[in-house]
Formats: sequence, structure tokens, C-alpha cells
Amino acid sequence: MNNPNESKEAWGSGDSYEPYVGRWSRLVAREFIRWIAVPENSQWLDVGCGTGALSQTILEQANPKKVKGIDRSESYAEFARSKVDDPRVEFEVGNAQTLPFGRKSFDVAVSGLVLNFVPQPDQMIAEMARVVSKGGTVALYVWDYAGKMQMMRHFWNAVTALDPAARDLDEGKRFPICNPNSLKNLLQNVGLSEVEVHPIDIPTDFKDFNDYWSPFLGGQGPAPGYAMSLNEEQRARLRQRIYNSLPFALDGSIPLTARAWAVRGVN
Repeated sequence: MNNPNESKEAWGSGDSYEPYVGRWSRLVAREFIRWIAVPENSQWLDVGCGTGALSQTILEQANPKKVKGIDRSESYAEFARSKVDDPRVEFEVGNAQTLPFGRKSFDVAVSGLVLNFVPQPDQMIAEMARVVSKGGTVALYVWDYAGKMQMMRHFWNAVTALDPAARDLDEGKRFPICNPNSLKNLLQNVGLSEVEVHPIDIPTDFKDFNDYWSPFLGGQGPAPGYAMSLNEEQRARLRQRIYNSLPFALDGSIPLTARAWAVRGVN
């Protein structure tokens, strides 16, 4: 069906990312901010800020003094600038593994749905810890790809049923770091203390099948990238397989759950 060794992911279109993951990331971000409970008037760093979902939630809920968002994609940074209008926030382009800030520049460094896409996750965490002051917070969240991120599990379960050779593209298999033990060890290994892991479950209710399926046609991320690498016949077969697997309610809606694993530590 496809080349199983070739990952078809792209990042850069905020308009495509928002309906796929951005809208759900915002719900997770609210619970994440409540959980880490950072004091008001703090200086925040949002690593891998993407379309600005987490930064915007910080502004709305945490009453920060300042938020700095950094992302490798100029397109995402520009999208965030266009959508998040607040004098306390700035977005710039940069590398999560070599943050362009001095030691102890922030009170808290956070990241949403980015860690597993970074080539050296331990380096990213070490950099986040480096730029946070003593006693400050380092925290992040990632999807539970192998478990209760049901939107993506239905997709990849259908893909591997039709194309077993594509199993290595499944985010549940590709990203073993997205589990409680791995996340806890990662933070502890860079010297952070009081490390805790917490599940955040949110409802991802789709109004109908089109609401579920159309975001996979936007090409942003591994699953949409795979979907758009197929020819029309293959994509139609995948669409039908997923349709048959989903738990439709009587009104045609699709009630699913998405779990993210959140982890925090003290510098």
C-alpha cells in the first residue's frame, strides 16, 4: 500500500493543524495549566509553541508577566502572532534543543505535544531546565499515542489492518517515550526533582464523520501525512475501514476520548 519506512509528516500550516490537533490541544492546555499551578506574574517559556494554543491558554488562565513562544517553523510562529494578540507574548523561531536564552531567564518552561518529535528529547529537557531559575518549573504534555488518544488509535489501527508494513509509522510504536515511566525518567535524568506524571483526559466529540475525517486530509503531522500519501482508491478503503470502526451515537456524532500524559519537575 505504501512505503513503510517513509514518514510522511509535514509541519507549517496553522490553518490545517488547528482542526486536526490544535482544537483538542487547547482543552488539554487548560487542565495542564491548572495542574502545574504556577504563581501569577511569572515569566513563561513555551517550547515548540506551534500555533500558540498553549501560550494563549497561559495568557488566559495564569496571569503571566511575560510569555515567550519559540518554534522551529516560521509559518507556525507567524500564525501564532496573527492569532494571539497580547502585549505580554512574543513568538520567535528557534531550536528546542539549543534555546537562544541565557541561564535562569524564566520562572517556568513548558511544552505541549512536541517532545516526541524532537530528535534528542533529553537535550530539549536539559535546555528547558537550563533556562529556568532555581526552584522553577519544567513541565510538558504529550499524547498517549499507544493508549487512549482514541482519534489517532482508530486511524492507525485501520492503517495497519490494511497495510501491515506501515506498522512502524504508527505513532504508538514510533513514540515509546510517551508513557509515564519514560517521561518521569527523562526529567529525573536531567536533575529535576519532585517529578510527577498526571493523565489528562478530554472529550473529543466529533459532530459527524466528516468532522472526524476531514482534518486527516490537511497533511499536518504523521497520520494526515500518511493519508495524503495514498492514492484515491487506497484512501477510500482506509476511510471506510475507519468509518466502520468508530462508535457512532444515535445522532451521528462520534464521542471519543483523548488522553495526554503531563509531567512536571522542579529545577
